[in-house]
Amino acid sequence: MTSGIGGRGPANIMENLNGTHFPASKTEIMDHVESGPGPDTQDVVEIVRRIPDREYVSLAEILHEIGKIE
Repeated sequence: MTSGIGGRGPANIMENLNGTHFPASKTEIMDHVESGPGPDTQDVVEIVRRIPDREYVSLAEILHEIGKIE
């Protein structure tokens, strides 16, 4: 994953995903990010929209997919 720009940095992404309960679908992950108090929420929502629509079993899986598109 690259360093990102604005809210797309790894630290912001991880903070927005913190507390996600697994396993989680892409929809559940997006709902979590949209309702959370993390920084730059809209930027992270835009990134999560781009990951494959499937069930994720860990934060590492999500970050791996984000790393492919960032």
